[in-house]
Amino acid sequence: MSEQQDIYQEIRPYHDSEISGAIQRLINDAEFTSAIVRFKFPKLPKLVQAGLTPVVKIALKSKLSKLKTVHDVQLEVEKYLTKALDQSSEGVSYEGLDKLDPNTPYLFISNHRDIAMDPALVNYGLHHSKHQTVRIAIGDNLLKKPSATELMKINKSFIVKRSAKAPREMLKALGLLSSYIKHSLETNNSIWIAQKEGRAKDGNDFTDPAIIKMIQLEGRKRKLSFADYIHSLRIVPVAISYENDPCDIAKAKELHEKATEGAYQKSEFEDIDSIVKGIIGYKGRISVRFGQVIDQDHDIESPEQLAAELDAQIHDLYQLYPINYLAAGVEHESITEKTKQQLQSKLDQLPKEAQSLLIASYANPYNNRQQDLK
Repeated sequence: MSEQQDIYQEIRPYHDSEISGAIQRLINDAEFTSAIVRFKFPKLPKLVQAGLTPVVKIALKSKLSKLKTVHDVQLEVEKYLTKALDQSSEGVSYEGLDKLDPNTPYLFISNHRDIAMDPALVNYGLHHSKHQTVRIAIGDNLLKKPSATELMKINKSFIVKRSAKAPREMLKALGLLSSYIKHSLETNNSIWIAQKEGRAKDGNDFTDPAIIKMIQLEGRKRKLSFADYIHSLRIVPVAISYENDPCDIAKAKELHEKATEGAYQKSEFEDIDSIVKGIIGYKGRISVRFGQVIDQDHDIESPEQLAAELDAQIHDLYQLYPINYLAAGVEHESITEKTKQQLQSKLDQLPKEAQSLLIASYANPYNNRQQDLK
């Protein structure tokens, strides 16, 4: 496909032929190499860090220049992810993948707790179960630095343009995104997208019908009924559960500031800090459960009905841990003295007024399931 015909060029991930060029740009990006030095040697004086930058550049060239395809990149990412999970978790369990066809593309819609780990864990499970990995929807708010864009696009991420503000510009961006999702599925590429914009900082995993309406735009363009188009997408709900959220205290502080000040102002590198903390921070046990494909057996006629079906499956699939029962005030045999100490240790790091927000973030998955059962 020529550049002129490539209508998705602005938002799509890189093709194999573009990987070498993107990696070269990363290696030559001074801000990227400096960030790696700061991350690897945070305690060294700035002058010493600056002196190490050329060495890191040579090391990057040696390590990354051999990556020529998207598959090469993903195998390299897998090595780092395996190491990160070994060091920061008690292991990941997967359920439901055996009920999915490895040769069929799906639209995976999951709850959203962690910026990088959520789609990475979905991919990790798919790869190890001999399924193809997904193309990942990522907001352009995370791509403020050129190096961030390169890193995401070499790893099958496509861009959701949240920064578009004018109604016409926004509709055009959403239409292109909807078209790209369908195009991906029609060309045998699975998709991952979160059930709503931004992480569920309060532990409430609810689908935003606006996400469904965006996905449906291409169906409307093709003059298909809502039900027919949605069934054609082979949507699979996914529930990702972390026993311990490394960003829970930061999330509670943000929610508290929003509640008391009316707004929350992110610092320049806050998203990057959240990504790093989510990857290297302790997560305890992790569960990733894939639900039932939403097909003709599901009587769904509107975005709101589809959102409710996604929510019901995600709440039901969510793995509850001792800390969830403790936070919800439920007596459960799995709660130990250690569980109580862990929760108390978190609360001690927060001002009194913000503590209830952290408790709620762990209690809400239990409460939402109980609500669904009623």
